[in-house]
Amino acid sequence: MATQSLYRRYRPRRFSELRGQDHIVRALRNSVVNGREGQAYLFSGPRGTGKTTTARILAKVLNCTAPADGEPCCECDSCRAVEAGTSYDVIELDAASNNGVDDMRELIERSSLATPGRHRVYILDEVHMLSKAAEAALLKTLEEPPEHVVFVLATTDPQKVSDTIRSRTQHLQFHLLPLDELETYVRWVIEDAGLKISEDAIAQVLQQGAGSARDTLSALELSAASGGEAEESVSLEEVIAALVEHNSGRALAAVAHAMHQGRDARTLTEEIVRHLRDMFLSLQAPELVQLPERMLQRVSEQARLLGAASVVRAMTVLGESMVEMRHAPDPRLLLEVSMVKLTTPELGDDVNSLRARLDRVEQAVARGRDVSAPLSRPAPIDPNTGRAQLGGKVRSAKPAEQKSDSDTGTDEVGDKVLSPQESKPDLSADTKPVTRTATGAIRAEPAVREKWMTDILPGLRGSARAIVSGGEVVVVTDTEMTVEFPNAGHCTRATKCLGDVQQLVDAVLGAGLALKFVAAESKGGKKPEEIHDIDPAELTDAPKVAGKSAEDHLSDFFPGITKIEDPKK
Repeated sequence: MATQSLYRRYRPRRFSELRGQDHIVRALRNSVVNGREGQAYLFSGPRGTGKTTTARILAKVLNCTAPADGEPCCECDSCRAVEAGTSYDVIELDAASNNGVDDMRELIERSSLATPGRHRVYILDEVHMLSKAAEAALLKTLEEPPEHVVFVLATTDPQKVSDTIRSRTQHLQFHLLPLDELETYVRWVIEDAGLKISEDAIAQVLQQGAGSARDTLSALELSAASGGEAEESVSLEEVIAALVEHNSGRALAAVAHAMHQGRDARTLTEEIVRHLRDMFLSLQAPELVQLPERMLQRVSEQARLLGAASVVRAMTVLGESMVEMRHAPDPRLLLEVSMVKLTTPELGDDVNSLRARLDRVEQAVARGRDVSAPLSRPAPIDPNTGRAQLGGKVRSAKPAEQKSDSDTGTDEVGDKVLSPQESKPDLSADTKPVTRTATGAIRAEPAVREKWMTDILPGLRGSARAIVSGGEVVVVTDTEMTVEFPNAGHCTRATKCLGDVQQLVDAVLGAGLALKFVAAESKGGKKPEEIHDIDPAELTDAPKVAGKSAEDHLSDFFPGITKIEDPKK
């Protein structure tokens, strides 16, 4: 004889044994105690949360010969018949396979017949699968049912149930169990059933159950049958690490390893998306993440490394792949293509790929790394104003004044740039004054600048980080640090974040160092009225860099772009 499964063995028999559904228990028990039970209920919620079980408990207590405080006795003939599935008072119907209008008409005809007990309870599971004609046939009976009939409709998708049916029922929504309550329940079942399960296996069972009591007990039974040890599973950390490193080979290797273990591509994709969702929630609302504390810390760390924008993009790309997998002959191929897209933004031509590339550029710039030498070379500086030269000023340098790159530190065009010696001025240890180089560029103390880029700016979030990142540390004294922004408007917006930035400065550099935001216009240079207008006659094409044109540079940076000719030309 086959052994009874755990989820059937430990199925609740009374309202008090239901876990995580206190609002449901309170409503049903009070209605039974006060004799105000409804004639039509709609139970909705995720699978394995107790909808059908609760309907059976309600059917027992409505026909129990000795109910106590709204609970069935579970000892009388009526209760035992309901539990055994032989009661004439309880009729269960699967609406997924009995969804035609003829099935509903037969049910309506039987509902008018007498019953041995006080109530005849009809339990219709998966009621959202009924056809439109069947719903219409059921509607009139739900509106005016016989006095002795109680309908209990159960569904996992209440949005597909017509509004007319929902309006004629008492809608009770079942919830997934919280992780701590589900863990307590699992440990009680392990002790009561005498199972030997390791701690790692318990954590794996809880993760697979995902808040569903029935799914959790099914996973627990499988783990016990496998020896009580955690089975080898795909490490999602390997996938996330590949996304962080933009390592396509590592991502494809993780997918191949999962396939060799017999995993389904769609199931694996669902697990990755579920993990990415936990990562996103750990950044936005950590209290919503249903994970043990140890796993929550790890997920939060992964989310910070990958970034919210990349997490959202990964969920979007993989979600689109899951939709396409329904009709794809090889779902694994779609998963592999998605992983390559996520780890190699240069291969994509969609808006999200472009955003990912720009995000990588911004991160590289924030860290002080050279993104692309031709694109990142600074414009020539006017020594009189400290600003970039424009128009005819670029070509005003005399050839006789230009030397070789090795002698004076010039680029291919002949514009002077800072040499390594000029970029690190000798600052006094007492006052740390501002040092202006020969080209007019301002440099601050290197250690403070590094702390600003590596510790302070990454500590900001959202728009605050984007705004403040445009500033540059220019003055550091014993009591004050000045950050310069390109213009007054930028400085005004950054000033709104001054309090948050000051807290980070105190935490990283120590208290007592006041933060000051200034605009570039307020720091020396010529007044606006002194800046002469650019003579359009002096504007000429800038000299081309030998070897590559501007279009070639754009093609290198954005592979796959296509030049579109103006149709009016």
